[in-house]
Amino acid sequence: MTIDHSMTQRALDQLLENIARQHLSIETLQTQRSDQLDFHDVSVWSVKSALQAAFEAGKQAERVEASHAAGAKQ
Repeated sequence: MTIDHSMTQRALDQLLENIARQHLSIETLQTQRSDQLDFHDVSVWSVKSALQAAFEAGKQAERVEASHAAGAKQ
């Protein structure tokens, strides 16, 4: 899934949940009102991996935005 500046909040939430699920083994980012469900022990390398995935999604969004802008100028 890509992200761009016109991305809806729902799409952004889904992207972040996908990153959390894939890299941190966190099933949802919704508040569950339970310490067992809302707080997670994760390794620093998992956090690094999740941050890298979010960074890459941002870079990809920038490329998409630039591509759309270039196409609009033609």
